[in-house]
Amino acid sequence: MNSTTKAKLTGVSTATLCTALFKRGLRNQFIQDVRPLNPALPNMVGEAFTLRYIPAREDLNPIGAFLDRSHPQRKAVEECPPGAVLVIDSRKDARAASAGAILVSRLMKRGVAGVVTDGGFRDSPEIAALTIPAYHHRPSAPTNLTLHQALDINRPIGCGDVAVWPGDVVVGDGEGVVVIPAALADEIADEAVEMTVFEDFVTEKVLEGRSILGLYPPTEESSRKDFEAWRKAKDR
Repeated sequence: MNSTTKAKLTGVSTATLCTALFKRGLRNQFIQDVRPLNPALPNMVGEAFTLRYIPAREDLNPIGAFLDRSHPQRKAVEECPPGAVLVIDSRKDARAASAGAILVSRLMKRGVAGVVTDGGFRDSPEIAALTIPAYHHRPSAPTNLTLHQALDINRPIGCGDVAVWPGDVVVGDGEGVVVIPAALADEIADEAVEMTVFEDFVTEKVLEGRSILGLYPPTEESSRKDFEAWRKAKDR
């Protein structure tokens, strides 16, 4: 992802991105049942680096598993590239934590752009106070070892019913997280910026009392002319 595309995606909503993706036939790119711990943070934008959990088996997943320096969860935290988003497949199971504040803090200090799980985080109040965007289903105090066994790093996963491939572009805002196929990122970003400009115009006019009929969508020539004049005046 180039820096121009990243900057554009920082300023658009997941709702707008979902519409742009839908125009291209992609209907299922919004990760389901995942919410930001701190909705006030700026947009999260980065390429996906993935971690997959499977159901834990007690004889293979004791508390001593973390003593292994090559444990996949630990490796993912230490190897997720700066600027990337760590996306965790927790099988939509928030009964045990996908990670906690210490691991998320480490991701933050390493320059990772954000972290997403379709499970839950422990220490969620502490994570919410960090400056790294974090998204989960709900808080969960038990350690991941009780139900999850970390298995694969940077392989295709499912997260919240969405297929996520390493390198896909992941965008999060105050509503949730959308996944953009890497090959479409540039054109989706361009279109989303244009859509945002038009929607800002529409919002302003609606708040002034104007009807949406003929305005949204702009089926009347007067609406199109008003938009062009507005855009020129706003230098957008």
